[in-house]
Parts: sequence; structure tokens; C-alpha cells
Amino acid sequence: SRETEAMLIERDLRALVGADARRVARTALSEDGDRDITTEVSVTAEQVATGVLEFRSGGVVAGMPYADAVASACDLPPVTWYHASGAVVPAGSTLGLLRGDLGKILRAERPVLNLLQRATGIANLTRRYVEAVHGTHTRILHTRKTAPGLRLLDVTSVVAGGGHLHRLGLATTVMVKDNHWRAMERNGRTLRQALEQARASDVVDCFVEVEHQGQVEQACAAGATRLLVDNQNPATVLEWGRLARSLAPGIEIEATGGITLENIRAFAEAEADYISIGALTHSVVAADVALEIAGAGR
Repeated sequence: SRETEAMLIERDLRALVGADARRVARTALSEDGDRDITTEVSVTAEQVATGVLEFRSGGVVAGMPYADAVASACDLPPVTWYHASGAVVPAGSTLGLLRGDLGKILRAERPVLNLLQRATGIANLTRRYVEAVHGTHTRILHTRKTAPGLRLLDVTSVVAGGGHLHRLGLATTVMVKDNHWRAMERNGRTLRQALEQARASDVVDCFVEVEHQGQVEQACAAGATRLLVDNQNPATVLEWGRLARSLAPGIEIEATGGITLENIRAFAEAEADYISIGALTHSVVAADVALEIAGAGR
């Protein structure tokens, strides 16, 4: 089933996050240089402290593996988390505690907060879109419009917010878009030839963006598994979706382009199986997460 397939994919994604989080942590810390001169002159002796992670804005929790990786890279224990990924917590809640040497906590502070603020911001916005289509069968997807180097952070934050996975890269899924259509026209190649070559390479998912009804008919005849209906209104999504399903039963319909919180419900009611939204990750508003030191001592 679609649900089982999604669960398996998301399980595989979680398996990738550990190594990615360590990579991101190393990069984030390297940007600050090899020493923290301010801490050196203000923390004059080894002190044990507790950093309280305050979720001042509240919302959906996300990004914890990345915060833990920063803590580990600073020789600190993992954060003691009070909430699970995807949990919705009220404003002012304590997300967790970071314990250990005060100087190390101060070095970890900004990278931890940067990652948590971005992750929770993405998760919160995703949750709003998911709630907007509640009661329909439509699923909310991310896009590849992610911050360079932070794709897995961004994508797992979408999942924490109740969204689902789209393609993570270019290597396993065919997605023929407008410029690919133009390239095929220039070199005399047909869509059917392109998709047959993909299937010969064991590609299963063949997604095709369509901009007019003729492309809908071509994509269905060529064996596309999903149509991306880009920058069209809900009535067109409904019309083309019904045509496509009559020509290729089982084909999936994805609406994308120009979709907002104000109009997304109409696209869901136009029988879109999926709606992909670039704004989830390319226009992030960071959540308000802070770290306050409490209980410092010798």
C-alpha cells in the first residue's frame, strides 16, 4: 500500500540522518573557527552547567538529531529531550536540557539553536498546510528547494510536521519538467523513448510535468506514473486528473506551483493525490528557540 511504502522510505531516511547530522555539526562548528576567544576570557575555570532549551514560540518539535550531533562534536552528552520529534508543544515549553562543561555549552549554543530554529520553523509551517487539507486524501510534499547542505535536515523537518517525502535527489526518480520537454523537442527524442530508457535502468518512478492537455495525453501514453500539474488552477487540476486516470488507471496527480495556505484546500478538493510546496523550505521563518544557562557552578 501507499502507506506501507511511505513508512519504509521514511525508515530508510532516518537511517541516513545520523551520519548527515554529524557532517552538518562539523561544518557548523568549523564556521566559528578553532577557538572561542570570548569564552576563554570569560569562563576562567572548568564549570559544570545546564543549558535549558526554551521553545518560546511553541509548535512542532524537529531537528533533535542535529542538535545532539553538535553536542557530541563539542564533547557534551546528548540533550535530554522532553518531547519527541513531531510533538506539538505550547509556547514557553522546555524542549530539553544540555548538561556539561559551561565552555563547551557556550560553543555549542549557536549551532544548536540555528539548526533547531530552522527545523522547527519548517515543521510548524508544514503542519499548517497539513491541517489545511485535513479530511482529504491529499498528502503534502517537500521539494528540492532546500538549503544547500541541509537537505536531510529540511526534509526530516517536513516529515516531523506531517508532510511526506518527494524525491531526495536526481539519481533514482525521473522527473521530466518543462526544460526537459524542450530538450527532447530539440534532439528529436520522444517522451516514450525517454521513459522506456529509464525503465530499462530499473527506474520505477516516472514523473512528468504537464502544461497542456496534449502533454497529459502524451505522458499517459508513455507510461508516466505521476503527473505534475504545474501552475494551473484547481478546475484544471480536476479536469486533467480525471482525463489522466481514464487513460492510465492508477496514475497519480500532483499539484504544484502557486499554492498557498489560502488556496490549498481547493487543490485538495480537486482530487490531487499530492501537493508539493517549495515555500516549506525555501522561505523558512525560524521558530523562537533559546538556550538559557542555569545551575552553573564549580
